[in-house]
Amino acid sequence: MKRYIAVILISLLFVNCKQTTAAQEQTITFDKVKVSEIDSIMSFLASDELAGRDTGSEGLEKAANFIEEEFKKYGVASYFETYRDIFDANGIKTYNVVGYLEGLDPTLTNEFVIVGAHFDHIGTSKDVDGDTIANGANDNAAGTTAVISLAKKFSQLKNNKRSILFVLFGAEEKGLLGSKHLAKTLKEKDIDLYMMLNFEMIGVPLNDKPYKAYITGFEKSNMAAKINAYSDQDKLIGFLSKAKEFQLFQRSDNYPFYSAFNVPCQTISTFDFTNYKYYHHVDDEISEMNFEFMAELINDCIPVLTKIVTTPGKEIRLN
Repeated sequence: MKRYIAVILISLLFVNCKQTTAAQEQTITFDKVKVSEIDSIMSFLASDELAGRDTGSEGLEKAANFIEEEFKKYGVASYFETYRDIFDANGIKTYNVVGYLEGLDPTLTNEFVIVGAHFDHIGTSKDVDGDTIANGANDNAAGTTAVISLAKKFSQLKNNKRSILFVLFGAEEKGLLGSKHLAKTLKEKDIDLYMMLNFEMIGVPLNDKPYKAYITGFEKSNMAAKINAYSDQDKLIGFLSKAKEFQLFQRSDNYPFYSAFNVPCQTISTFDFTNYKYYHHVDDEISEMNFEFMAELINDCIPVLTKIVTTPGKEIRLN
């Protein structure tokens, strides 16, 4: 009898442990990205010291060094022999910076998700009151900050069943050259790319929209709907008609991956043509950024990306 009771108790304990584990897996807990962290990253990337991060410049080199040190600090590995994916940009030697978190599931580790943003800018622009440095705060220190912040969080969470590449693209301003190069390289390696999520110009909120951000190529996949479902917010991501009118889907670093792999590859942005007047302008400074909004949007993306890298099936699909 005692032995029988012991077996029952052990069985109940086992079931209870399984139920507890399942409940824990359904609850995503994380320390939120702080406004001060956003401020710190942005204040360096968009500083005059980096002189507008033009391709081939000393400022771009300083930005790359900074990103590499952040990746090392968080334990984000390099995907290639080093963090740098070197390529030629119209006769100038430059690079993408690529961080890597290997997937923790024996099967899903072979599937890749790319989280990206370009970190270069144009260097200088038209003189305004003696200032010629185009700091590129919104374009695209803001997107770069999102990628660095997400790399940090997922290195801490250690919950990614799929492998993640955190990519800061070079020479976007020269014609998407960095993303074209990496897409070609990864295609030749025959990686299994599930999807790519790109961040571009997320430094200020949208004007008079019912959603927080929009996604380019909205109609090309179910990504917007899945992001909203994964975030438990009906209106995190919406449709911006101007994005389609001005073909923004084809004008950022998501597009070369879409072209090469024919999988969902899209860009999250909050630039709506009415809320920011300093595109490629010397006044694209951190003083114009809304760090509270940026932190909120990045934090909203953490449970979304968690679902993307842990859900067994490829639920995000082209239409």
